[in-house]
Amino acid sequence: MLKSLLIVSVAVVGLSACGATTRGAATGAAMGAAAGAVIGNNTGSGDAETGAIIGGVVGGAAGAYAGCRSEGGCRWTEDNPNQSQLYLDSRANRYYYINNRDGCTYWRNGEYRAC
Repeated sequence: MLKSLLIVSVAVVGLSACGATTRGAATGAAMGAAAGAVIGNNTGSGDAETGAIIGGVVGGAAGAYAGCRSEGGCRWTEDNPNQSQLYLDSRANRYYYINNRDGCTYWRNGEYRAC
């Protein structure tokens, strides 16, 4: 169990240069897995591994949502002041926008593009 938490912690540190959505998901997953392991170990059948998996999934989803909201929204919308107009990347044939808060670019659907 300690080895798994160490691996997750190293992954979280490695993702610190990524966008808030990715960082939020990684941080949420790590915290959820740790909390789930403790709760799973101390209740019911004492299954820390299952608790860690469930906690990691729930924490990751919640963290991704929170990180996305802190960036001003996940998808591009006309009325979001934190997002620039859409630009066409002719090589990828996809539209992207610039997040005015962090200076990074994201695809129209909210996926990270580049910083």
